[in-house]
Amino acid sequence: MENRPDCLLYGAAYYTEYLPYERLETDMEWIAAAGLNVIRIAESTWSTLEKREGEFDFTHIDTVLDAAERHGLSVIIGTPTYAVPSWLVKKDPDVLIEPAPGQHALYGARQNMNIVNPTYRQAAERMIRTLIPHVASRKCVIGFQIDNETKHYGTAGPQVQHLFVDYLKKTCGTPENLNRTFGLAYWSNAIADWDDFPDIRGTINGGLSCEFEKFRRRLADEFLLWQAQLVREYKRPDQFITHNLDFEWKKFGADIAQDGYSYGVQPGIDHDAAASALTLAGTDIYHWTQDRLTGAEISFGGDEIRALKGQEYIVLETQAQAFKYWQPYPGQLRLHAFSHVANGAAGVLYWNWHSIHNSFETYWKGILSHDLAQNEIYREIAGIGAELKKLADEVPGSTRRARTAVLVSNDSLAALKWFPTDRDLSYNDTVRWMYDSLYEINAECDIVFPDAELSGYDLVVTPALYSAPEALIARLRRFVQEGGVLVSSYRSFFSDEHLSVYPDSQPHGMTDCFGITYDRFTCTENVTVGGEPAQYWMELLRPAAGAASWPWNDGGADGVTADGAGAATGKSSAAAAGAAAGPDVLERYGHRCWGAYAAITRHAFGQGTAYYVGAHTSKDVLKRVLRDAAAHAGIALPAQEWPIIRRTAVGRSGRTLHYLLHYAADPETMVWEGAPCEDLLTGETIQTGQTITLGEWGVRVLREKS
Repeated sequence: MENRPDCLLYGAAYYTEYLPYERLETDMEWIAAAGLNVIRIAESTWSTLEKREGEFDFTHIDTVLDAAERHGLSVIIGTPTYAVPSWLVKKDPDVLIEPAPGQHALYGARQNMNIVNPTYRQAAERMIRTLIPHVASRKCVIGFQIDNETKHYGTAGPQVQHLFVDYLKKTCGTPENLNRTFGLAYWSNAIADWDDFPDIRGTINGGLSCEFEKFRRRLADEFLLWQAQLVREYKRPDQFITHNLDFEWKKFGADIAQDGYSYGVQPGIDHDAAASALTLAGTDIYHWTQDRLTGAEISFGGDEIRALKGQEYIVLETQAQAFKYWQPYPGQLRLHAFSHVANGAAGVLYWNWHSIHNSFETYWKGILSHDLAQNEIYREIAGIGAELKKLADEVPGSTRRARTAVLVSNDSLAALKWFPTDRDLSYNDTVRWMYDSLYEINAECDIVFPDAELSGYDLVVTPALYSAPEALIARLRRFVQEGGVLVSSYRSFFSDEHLSVYPDSQPHGMTDCFGITYDRFTCTENVTVGGEPAQYWMELLRPAAGAASWPWNDGGADGVTADGAGAATGKSSAAAAGAAAGPDVLERYGHRCWGAYAAITRHAFGQGTAYYVGAHTSKDVLKRVLRDAAAHAGIALPAQEWPIIRRTAVGRSGRTLHYLLHYAADPETMVWEGAPCEDLLTGETIQTGQTITLGEWGVRVLREKS
């Protein structure tokens, strides 16, 4: 099939262009000996492949392809369009983005080009139409990566401004409708004629600014689709098209100055739309190691990318050594690799094979250090390569079904940059607060976007769904009415898709679903929820009109207990007593003034149940709510919680696979409560009720006997 590899891919990015001396044959021998079976090349080297306009030299590519074929390695070819050569900028300075009026970016960095500039597009198309037919017939070339970590890059010059006005004409029709939709009467921002539309970079209107962000994300989506269409003209039917979708990059912290890691929803492109250009979804995932390794970033990235196309994906970049903060403890690279596979990866590639000896990424170390000698990292990777071959009968071709979905929104992400919950709390912080809590209790989930079909899920979680169109609200209401369980956080259902705040009771369109409303919110000064400090934001929840009368029921036996187990009926105490249906108060605020208000509620609505979390609580408190929600959804969570992470799949053989991943140095035991299994890595038979020991950063891959 064109949209997946026929074996589990394990490899690295490789660039002869960056090497300090000729060592291609040695590298190929070492790569093959380590059990690596694929390399990725070409995506970064436009100026080497086309030194001058129209003068192509594919010597580096041809010599690598020849060597790869001699050593039985597969190759992924990247289109080298994300780092432009200087001659192209000399030809047309408008190739570079214009982040501020009249100020072009300076040449040198990657990803600083205007992706709609005609000169850039013409040159990029010529490169693709020359490179792809040159390599597509080579047997070792199994697929193509279009561009690299694509986003809109902040492009906002005159051409983009003009295209945005055209977009507004199509979506709004008239200036009067534009003014009304975005409230442009405020501060005299209204226009009477389209020619009067000002430079969007100066706007004080959050809704209009976020509409521009939406428009620019669509430019990035269209850019990838354009490249994919070009590649399709030349590729073989068995070759895939992929792309390394990446995530919001979070800085390590004030105490650590250098760089960051993959964190949350990517603000510069819509992943769900971009995936339509691909036959095989791909991603780049970077994360903490050593004592800060949790696996959450690996899981978050995998759960999002896997859900884009509902099938296995490929990790096109992850770390071997990289920064000093990422130097792994012995055994952690093995845990990393199997964690990717456990989340649905059919391939794992490191960035990169060798450390670079100069320029920007000198200290982003690869598998080999700067001495280019075999080392402990190489030897551990070779061991992983041997073990991954033991999964050949099951991966690729495995499938999985998550019963829980976390619904994320680029529109809400953009909105909460304009109207932040707190200066120290971003949209992605709220996403990760809810996602990580699910991850740590082993509630397997998909990460989905607002257009996703929800009927296949039993539990849906919506972090800070601030921008919520009426159609999405109607779908979520219907999901609960038809028996689903919904958990929503603070700052949800507040504005429409244009960031106009709904002029009625909050949460808009959902007061009867949640059984609550509020019209006041405040900071969390000396406030507790569930006996633990709350942070950043709190909404003063009270019963919605027509719900149970004040004072509310206190939950009683139907509330969340200390271990998070609630009644499985989904009915409130008031309803059980024959009173008007109203919400159960699972937690109130601990505060001398706000103690009468609810912080967390649960409400039966139709055939389902809706939870509302009105404050940013501790993860322990949130986990109690999520366990209760899972019980109401009929989802049985395993007894183990982090640092033991469990993932389940159905392998290519049709038999169930269980991955046990241990994110700790101290050994831990667990009792296997599942069906009898064999450990694919050791050959050991595991019986029901048997005690299993997971050692330091330990991994088990169990396959059910039948």
